[in-house]
Amino acid sequence: MNRLQRKGISQYRRIARLNESALELEKAMHRAGVTPEDKEKFLDWAVSSMWSSYKEERMNRRIIIENEIRQLGLRFPNGTVKKDYNFTFRLPSDRISDVELLGAGEMGLTLNAGDQGEYILTGRPVSIGDYTLTLRYRTVEGEPASELNIPIAFNPNPRDLWKNIATDPRIPYYKPDRETAYLMVEEGGDGSARKDMVAASQRGRSHAQEGKARDDHFALYHCDDSDWYILAVADGAGSAKYSRKGSEIACATVIEHCKQRLLDNPGFERAIHEYEADREDNDKRTDVTRHVIDIIYNGAMKAHEAVKRTAEAHEGAKVKDYATTLMFAICKRYDFGWFIASFWVGDGAMCLFDEKNRTAKLLGQPDEGEFSGQTRFLTMPEIFRDPEVVKKRLRMTIVPDFTALFLMSDGVSDPMFETDRNLSDYDKWEEFYRKLKEGFPEDEIGGVDLSDDNPEAQYQLLRWLDFWSPGNHDDRTIAILY
Repeated sequence: MNRLQRKGISQYRRIARLNESALELEKAMHRAGVTPEDKEKFLDWAVSSMWSSYKEERMNRRIIIENEIRQLGLRFPNGTVKKDYNFTFRLPSDRISDVELLGAGEMGLTLNAGDQGEYILTGRPVSIGDYTLTLRYRTVEGEPASELNIPIAFNPNPRDLWKNIATDPRIPYYKPDRETAYLMVEEGGDGSARKDMVAASQRGRSHAQEGKARDDHFALYHCDDSDWYILAVADGAGSAKYSRKGSEIACATVIEHCKQRLLDNPGFERAIHEYEADREDNDKRTDVTRHVIDIIYNGAMKAHEAVKRTAEAHEGAKVKDYATTLMFAICKRYDFGWFIASFWVGDGAMCLFDEKNRTAKLLGQPDEGEFSGQTRFLTMPEIFRDPEVVKKRLRMTIVPDFTALFLMSDGVSDPMFETDRNLSDYDKWEEFYRKLKEGFPEDEIGGVDLSDDNPEAQYQLLRWLDFWSPGNHDDRTIAILY
């Protein structure tokens, strides 16, 4: 039997049932004494009366369900613009159908139905203000859709409250509000991969809010002839009016000094090889340390003196007006591994990170001032008068290889590590490295692709520095050898 035949049989049976019902109705009217003359009027009255009763009953059922929905006291919690919104509520799915939330899409929200009457409102609000969403649903078939207005409010995102006032280019020692750099080093003559360098610096929100200049600075250099890498990061003191120049001078001075000392230094090269061959030999260690002091310590001293001369040449200025921290490192790859020497004064962090061997080696310790939030600066003469300055501030090490060497100002290290103690925790560095690669999806900030020969890394890194951290709005600078 085909579909058409089945349909015909079904219609035939329906007509038969209607005929039977009509016959029964005729008999009932006859028993009730309805005359043929009154039959038509009676039928009109009966149908009209029953239809009115049916509609009234249907409407009453709808009203009862609407009251039940209202008694649920459904309220949507407030949300924040550009922040994930997620709210779950329940409705009597056995009593209503065709549920929709009018206006949700325009606000960046979506309503999804779950199991057993569960509904989930998710998304990211797009605009600030007080709004009303309309919950529309069906109750009884044939009745119009029911509606319930539900208020909702979206608060401003704290990030949007910050102003970004450009620095006046007419101020003394003007520098751009942001800066990036990328140095791609060609592979070695033996075909071996070479590490590249990338850096980015961004003015902090606290400075941008008032139109103040960026105080941080960085510098990168690769000696093509000798294959030495040089990285420097400096953080100008926020309370010092010309610290932006102090940080710039410090970075430029150590780069130039190291570049000149590493250009052709066979004595240093020989001392490194001899020290690596026998690290227990005190004489060999002393010899390589003497070279490191000449290059690293004297580089820091020259930076100190250069800042001092600039302050003395500026009428009415003092050295402390140029206060800045400084960290820098020189690195070179040999057949036996990497030789690294560094200097560090101030806060921030400088770390040799090795994901493969699960190590994170700090190349010094952040300075703590007399009071909380203070630190020490390159411009303080007592830094170099300390008889322990070489032991405290210089580091040298040899490692087979590493994932990345990080130099960063406290605008990055404070929100990422929170405490100085965490700077010595490998797990924290692993977490930091993961965030660097993955970014911050909740803020729509992508990660940094630290693959070989990727100039885009500098712009990715700059964008990454815009991550949100409540209470941490200082300048942010980071330099990476990877």
